[in-house]
Amino acid sequence: MSEEISFQDFQKLDICVGRIVEVERLPNAEKLYKVQVDIGRDRLYQTVTSLVPFYTEQELQDKEVVVLTNLKPAKMRGELSEIMLLCAETSDSAVCKLLKPEVTMAPGTPVC
Repeated sequence: MSEEISFQDFQKLDICVGRIVEVERLPNAEKLYKVQVDIGRDRLYQTVTSLVPFYTEQELQDKEVVVLTNLKPAKMRGELSEIMLLCAETSDSAVCKLLKPEVTMAPGTPVC
């Protein structure tokens, strides 16, 4: 189990529903996609995610996802990663499933 955090730390997380609008396999990277996500704000947000072994580009396209939006941006393989797609993963990393929101995101409307 990971380190425990306080409820106050948990409250800092900005978790939203988004829709994947573009998926691109990163060249020279076995497991990475570059993904553009609409979270209903003023622009699209980009993430680099290691979901290649678990989802095809077609399976990810237009998928509604749960995202963490207030991470400090980082560079991965030269690409900006601004948000994180939230997944559940088995302890051996054999299975990784994106969290599925129970609400539907209307285009251009934030669900946070």
